[in-house]
Amino acid sequence: MLAKIKSCSFIGLEVFNIEIEVDVSGGLPAWEIVGLPDTAVKESKERVRTAIKNSGFNFPPRRIVVNLAPAHIRKEGPIFDLPIALAILVATNQLSISSTMKLIAVGELGLDGYLRKVKGILPMSLHISSLDCKFIVPTENSIEASIGGSCTYGFSSLKEVVEFLNNQESMSAVSGFNLKNILNKNLECEYNFQNIKSQKEAKRALEIAAAGNHNIVMSGPPGSGKTMLARCLPGILPSLSINESLEVTKIYSISGLLPESLPIINKRSFRAPHHTASKSSIVGGGRIPKPGEISLSHHGVLFLDELPEYSKEVLETLRQPLEEGKVTLSRATAQLTYPASFMLIGAMNPCPCGYHGDSLKECSCTPYQVQKYRNKISGPLLDRIDLQIEVPRVSFNDLQSKTEEETSEIIKQRVLNAREIQSDRFKQKNFITNSQMTNEDINMYCKLDDSSQRLLKQAFNNLGLSARAYIRILKVARTISDLSNKENIAIEHLAEAIQYRALDRQVIS
Repeated sequence: MLAKIKSCSFIGLEVFNIEIEVDVSGGLPAWEIVGLPDTAVKESKERVRTAIKNSGFNFPPRRIVVNLAPAHIRKEGPIFDLPIALAILVATNQLSISSTMKLIAVGELGLDGYLRKVKGILPMSLHISSLDCKFIVPTENSIEASIGGSCTYGFSSLKEVVEFLNNQESMSAVSGFNLKNILNKNLECEYNFQNIKSQKEAKRALEIAAAGNHNIVMSGPPGSGKTMLARCLPGILPSLSINESLEVTKIYSISGLLPESLPIINKRSFRAPHHTASKSSIVGGGRIPKPGEISLSHHGVLFLDELPEYSKEVLETLRQPLEEGKVTLSRATAQLTYPASFMLIGAMNPCPCGYHGDSLKECSCTPYQVQKYRNKISGPLLDRIDLQIEVPRVSFNDLQSKTEEETSEIIKQRVLNAREIQSDRFKQKNFITNSQMTNEDINMYCKLDDSSQRLLKQAFNNLGLSARAYIRILKVARTISDLSNKENIAIEHLAEAIQYRALDRQVIS
C-alpha cells in the first residue's frame, strides 16, 4: 500500500515542500530510502523502526521503499523521522489516511519513540503559515513554530501524534505570542558607557558609528579600553524591529543556536570570534553549508579583536559582505546567499609590541616591523571602514576622577534622534541609514559649500585618499550633521569626519 505525508526542509534560508512517499509491499524484508538523502536521513531507518516498535505499534516485516520528493533537492538531517514513521503507519492501516491529508510534520525520533528538537523550525513555520494545514512539531519546537504564524501542534512522542490524528486525544493549537512584548523583554545591556572613564573622543566616534551604522576600527595600546568600548556599543543601538528580529531569528534557528529561554532573538547580537577562527566559521560554509559569524551578526555587531592577527584570507573575505550586506557561498550542488548586514568593530594595537606612539612606554619595534604589522590590514579593507580612531592610554588622574560620565541611555537617545532623521529622509528607499547611501543619494544629501569643498580636496590630496574613502567621509559627515540636527553638512562636520581617518594619516618614522 502507498502512503504520502507532507514535510518540509530548507537549503540556506529557503524552505522547500517535501513529500514523503512510502510503499509497503510483499517480498523479503528490506528497506530503501531514495530521493537524494544524506547520511542522517539514511540512518533514520533504524531510529524509525525501533521507535515504532517501542511506541506500541507494529512494524511490518515486508519490503519498504521510502521516496523523498522532489528527488533533485538534497535532504539533510533527522527532521524526516516523524513523517516517515507516520507514512509507514498509514501504509499499514494503523493510522487513518484522512487524518493526514492536511498536515505537515517534522521531527527527530529517539529509539523510545519520543520526539527531539530540530533546527530551522521558524523559517518552516513562516513558509507554512499561508497554507491551510496543521504543523506537527516536537514540543520543544512548538513555541518557536507558533511565532511563524502557522497552526502549530506540539507533541512529545510518536504515540501522542498518532492518538491525536486518530481522534483519540483532543488538543488545541499552540497559541501565538505577542512579538512586541517579547521584543521589549530583558533589553538591558550588560555594559554601560558610564563605567568607562575618560575616552570622550572614542565614545563620540562610537556614537557616530551607531547613529549612521558605520564600521569602525580602534587602534591603541593594551589596556586602553578598546574591548570595553566595543562591548558597550550594542547598548546605544536602536532596538530590533519585528522584521529585523524575525530575520535574525531565522538565521539562529537554522544554526541551532536559539536560546531555550526565549523563542526569538530580541537583542542586537554581539559576536566576537577568536582571531584563530577559520574562513568558513567567519563567512559560513562547510560540507553542509551553514551561516558564519558575519550572518550571525546580521543587524548586530561583529567585533574582531586583534584585527591584524586574523588570517589574510579571513580579512579579505569580509570585503564583499561589508559592501553588499550579504554573503554568497558557492558549492557544486547549490549557491546559497545569507544576509550579513552587520556593523564591524575592529580593535588593534598600533604595532607588534603594542606601544608605538604611547606616552609612557617606549616601543621596541623597528619601523619595518610596525609597517609590516599594519600592512596585514589591506587598503581595500580599510577603505570600507568608515571611522578609524586612536584610543590612547587612560591616565591615573582620569581613572581617579569623580566626574560623572554620560550613561548609555543618554547617548542612545541622541542616536535614536539621528536614526529618526535618517528614517524620514530615506522613507522612499529600501534602506534606513546613511552608511547605505548610494552615489546618487550622496549627491542629493551630502552637498558641500565652497569652503567645505576646499577642505575635502586638501584632505583628499594630502592623505592620498581613494574614491571609496572620499565617499565614506561624506557619509560620516552626513551622520555628524544629523546628530547635530542640522539639515546641511557644515565645515565643522566635515572636519570631524576627516579626522576619523586615523590610519590614513599615520606616518611611520
